[in-house]
Amino acid sequence: MPILVVAEVAYLLGSRLGVDSEVRFLGDFAAGNLIGEPVAAGDWLRIAELVGRHRGRPLGTVDASVVAEAERLQVAQIATLDHRHFGVVRPAHVTAFELLP
Repeated sequence: MPILVVAEVAYLLGSRLGVDSEVRFLGDFAAGNLIGEPVAAGDWLRIAELVGRHRGRPLGTVDASVVAEAERLQVAQIATLDHRHFGVVRPAHVTAFELLP
């Protein structure tokens, strides 16, 4: 998971499901069940390209970091509840992402 996503997920869990969900999420990092992936130096340019390309749609830095990391790691599946944002992106390494669930 891109490290930029961690704060966004923690906020959403805490605000929508309560602090216990947020604490469990953070505990998964502490236990090694989830790993935050730092943004690679080369990803920043790709993130900027994606944000600029999708300026008319709400694809921000955090979502673009997911795309850049998936491209770099050759991952075709993305777990997201935000199909609207990721459904419009055309990744460099596959025709389209498989969006889960």
